[in-house]
Amino acid sequence: MNLSFFLVYCLVATITPGPTNILILSTVNNYGVQQAIQFCYGSILAFGILLVLSVVLNVFLVNILPNILLIMQIVGTIYMLYLAYIIFNINGEIKDKKNFATFKVGFFMQFINPKGIVFSLTIFPSFVMPYYNAIHELLGFALIVTIIGGISFFSWVIAGSLLKTFLEKYQRLVNIIMSLFLVYCAYIISGIENYF
Repeated sequence: MNLSFFLVYCLVATITPGPTNILILSTVNNYGVQQAIQFCYGSILAFGILLVLSVVLNVFLVNILPNILLIMQIVGTIYMLYLAYIIFNINGEIKDKKNFATFKVGFFMQFINPKGIVFSLTIFPSFVMPYYNAIHELLGFALIVTIIGGISFFSWVIAGSLLKTFLEKYQRLVNIIMSLFLVYCAYIISGIENYF
């Protein structure tokens, strides 16, 4: 296994925009860095759990993946549209509502985030299991990937805090753009393009 390629792939896959990263940026913009950090902690814990579950249950999940994927698509699409609606409607009155981006929301988000789930399900059989199959080795790789994911999530907090002045100046436009990105994520998650 080419370890450097594996690490670069993990970093690129986790740092590129997706529902979690968009929500982190939106949280920094609308609720501040502390709230975004709480959201990240929940996301990192759930991401690590997903990776461990992928290691332990990979063979079992492959057999039932089509059923899980359909359920993920439906739930994930609805949830992404809900989040897009919330972000689109954030204003001074809603901004005081601190229960939007919490540890709990960050945690739950990972279990319906198709980007994270598909990544978790594919990283081990594609890159790791052909070379390593001892449970302690696989769990070690799960820990490494979790750390990479955490670095990626926190890089979005840093980017949001560095851009906070700009984001606050154009808050309405930024919220519209981020909600449109989430609508696009919902579209991709839904699999609708496969039917046309």
